[in-house]
Amino acid sequence: MEISLFWRVCLVNAAVFAVGLAVLAMSPATVSTPILPSEVLVLLGGLGLLVLANAALVRATLAPLYRLQHLMEDVDLLRPGQRLPEKGNGPVGDVIRTFNAMLARLEAERATSTGRALAAQEDERRRVAQELHDEVGQSLTAVLLGLRRVADRAPADLASEISIAQETARASLDEVRQVVRRLRPGVLDDLGLCSALTSLLSAHARLTGAAVRRTFSPSLPPLDPETELVIYRVAQEALTNIARHAGAGRLLAELIPTADGEAVLLRIADDGRGMDGSGEGAGVRGMRERALLVGATLDISTSDAGGTDVRLLVPTHAREARS
Repeated sequence: MEISLFWRVCLVNAAVFAVGLAVLAMSPATVSTPILPSEVLVLLGGLGLLVLANAALVRATLAPLYRLQHLMEDVDLLRPGQRLPEKGNGPVGDVIRTFNAMLARLEAERATSTGRALAAQEDERRRVAQELHDEVGQSLTAVLLGLRRVADRAPADLASEISIAQETARASLDEVRQVVRRLRPGVLDDLGLCSALTSLLSAHARLTGAAVRRTFSPSLPPLDPETELVIYRVAQEALTNIARHAGAGRLLAELIPTADGEAVLLRIADDGRGMDGSGEGAGVRGMRERALLVGATLDISTSDAGGTDVRLLVPTHAREARS
């Protein structure tokens, strides 16, 4: 028969009081009427000992609840696996087991809902990218062709103005194409993950002037499209953060299998300003949410050069190979 927490505390108190009563009954101490100052000191000392003993025993009884409280304050569903050890069979153990089961359920539900949200986001990105390519891109291309025909027939004094209009339209078309590539990486679908990452790094080098060193293993295991997209998006967000905040002059990018072949490691490290300790923003939390979709772990720390070191470890087991 299990004893409730209430009765456990009551029994602890009763045991402490019983011991105190037994000690008092067997001791030669007496209490005078009126009470003497020396007897008051003895009684206060005994009361203090009883209170300390009672506090220590009650604290030991409630210690699992304190650990549960601390975990509840620190738990983050984007860092799965946080659990309390399930010790004991009493009510405290039942609470801990229930809490651990609740965490597992919330993590599963969070992963499912995040997967649906990100899938919907990718579908919307694909739709917007297609519309930009088909509508805006084609319209700007038609404008460029029209300006070229006008330039052939226009008088010489209008040539410079038409040339400026052509350059503006051409720059706008290039910007639309860049937006399309950011929304939906066509190179990822057409040429594969390594080519898509190479394109990202080349664009980053042109934008920031940073020296980029990359190492992509030729013996990567086959990855399904969802996993490749997660790796690409995490790399894209990491490079965006570096371009916006780091001011890095050098950058290292690696995509290699682990020694046991059970996972693939994406690493992006820079020599910039590093993390300022202000907490994780929406971009980093988005990276963590994507990592959860494929059972990956994301670690962000300080690099050897003093900047930021982003490591995404993606398990390859239970993944279907691409045909």
